[in-house]
Amino acid sequence: LRYLLASNMGEVMTMFFGVVLADMLGLRAGSNGVVLPLLATQLLWINLVGDSAPALALGVDRADPGVMLLPPRPRKEGVMTQRMWCGILFVGVITAIGTLLVLDACLPGGMIEGSGSLLYGQTMAFTTIVLFSLFTVFISRSESRSAFGGLFTNRWLWSAVLLSLLLQVAVVYVPFLQEGFSTVSLSLPDWLLCTVVASSVLWASEAAK
Repeated sequence: LRYLLASNMGEVMTMFFGVVLADMLGLRAGSNGVVLPLLATQLLWINLVGDSAPALALGVDRADPGVMLLPPRPRKEGVMTQRMWCGILFVGVITAIGTLLVLDACLPGGMIEGSGSLLYGQTMAFTTIVLFSLFTVFISRSESRSAFGGLFTNRWLWSAVLLSLLLQVAVVYVPFLQEGFSTVSLSLPDWLLCTVVASSVLWASEAAK
């Protein structure tokens, strides 16, 4: 729940603020109105392909080592606690800010001047938000324990993350997938930028914990 809701919160906030702040981000397409930061097919890809395998792998993750030492939860406490919702919003805000900044930096105009095409900017935003989702997997394993604790204990999780990453590489470089998802090829520096920005959610979460 923590992982799927946090990832989707990031997508919702990215789309919402992408439209609301279209002029600031260089997404205003003249008389044609606002251009969306991500396309519908890209959002479907994130939810059906990018998120599915990691979410399933989290289901077989080990419980926190000290979970049986904690006091019982209150009888009336729901599955979704206030602390969990705060964490979900925290991840969503960081994901939206990072993704939109990358998009803005790729497009002409906006707060950060760029020189790329719309397809390039959307591909960068698409890749960044997928990487945000993959980093979110590791911080979602526990509300209090560091993501680096027992990092390699779940081989299914690593396999799922690798699969999702390979699928994202395919949708960026395979010609018929490029046509279907309106993507363009990215360079190594592009991938490094997306990865560095997406990793911010991990470091922010570690600092908060």
